[in-house]
Amino acid sequence: MATSLLRVAPPEELLRPLAVPERLLLGPGPSNVPRRIQAAGGRQLLGHMHPEVLQVMDEIKAGIQYAFQTRNRLTLAISGSGHCAMEAALFNLLEQGDTVLVAVNGIWGQRAADIARRLGANVCELLKPPGKYFTPQDIEQGLVQHKPLVLFITHGESSTGVLQPLEGLGELCHRHGCLLLVDAVASLGGAPIFMDQQEIDVLYSGSQKVLNAPPGSAPISFSERAREKLLRRKTKPPSFYLDMGWLANYWGCDGEPRRYHHTAPINSFFSLREGLAMLAELGLESSWERHRANCTQLCQGLTDMGLELFVEEEKARLPTITTVRVPEGYDWKDITAFLMDNHGMEIAGGLGPTVGKVLRIGLMGCNSTSGNVARVLGALRDALKRCHRSRL
Repeated sequence: MATSLLRVAPPEELLRPLAVPERLLLGPGPSNVPRRIQAAGGRQLLGHMHPEVLQVMDEIKAGIQYAFQTRNRLTLAISGSGHCAMEAALFNLLEQGDTVLVAVNGIWGQRAADIARRLGANVCELLKPPGKYFTPQDIEQGLVQHKPLVLFITHGESSTGVLQPLEGLGELCHRHGCLLLVDAVASLGGAPIFMDQQEIDVLYSGSQKVLNAPPGSAPISFSERAREKLLRRKTKPPSFYLDMGWLANYWGCDGEPRRYHHTAPINSFFSLREGLAMLAELGLESSWERHRANCTQLCQGLTDMGLELFVEEEKARLPTITTVRVPEGYDWKDITAFLMDNHGMEIAGGLGPTVGKVLRIGLMGCNSTSGNVARVLGALRDALKRCHRSRL
């Protein structure tokens, strides 16, 4: 009798087996997931308050502390992507009317400024053209002029391929009564970062880049200075889901008995745990060196092909994501489509301020190999022969 009430039939596409092609993901993320991490994510589900899951969360916390090089007790993984961690940082640090200085040299500064404005913060922007980075003098000038409570800056600007130097910025911020918030989604594990030594107050990343886990969990850590700022809030954070007070308790960061906050993505945590374990086994310094060497090899190969690197200064090139200008006579969409269709390989076009201007090639985590450098260079040579607009 109930079936006569149905007006929507079972979708035919869901009655067919799931089909997922094999592709080499050499864009700005996500990266391919190694078998070991796939296997971890495919383990049987456990309850989000089971002691075995809480133990995995403790191991994740220790892995993040290693990856970030911090001893901060308020260290955990947000149940969400890197965007979620960005919102968690800004939602918890800022209150309505607080002044935040956002260093904008690509899309991530633009998005941080957008989020902060939605919070009712007083947003001031420090601007650099895409492909450039901020000097300590630039930062100090902004701190003196705007007197912010928080400075946001991107360590690895994936839309432009810039690696932002961080040395001295934490000390500079603290001298001016400001907290330093750093986005390391695209750089963690691929370029040196030392949260405690560089006096970074809030640092966050994502699971799907160098850590080679599926997207959906985002490491984050707050210094004692930042934690004290949270405790002095006059109002509650506008998001219950991202309230660091609740999350700190669930992750065992406050010394109190753990309480239910939300149903965490347990299998994503299993995957993240294995990604952090693989980084720990390899060692941070070895990971940094591998990414540096393969980026250097890729950049040399691209210039040998007559292509122009978007980031002029070698020291400012992000080791995980290389940007190259789209050559004259080509459309970036033709090149990326050709590589996908003929080589089963993903590279990406520009994002935000670099749309239509660059190609972005990612070599992250287990994808950062000399063999993959050779594969993408060979595929690009093929594309440049076939995709010139005069041939289409």
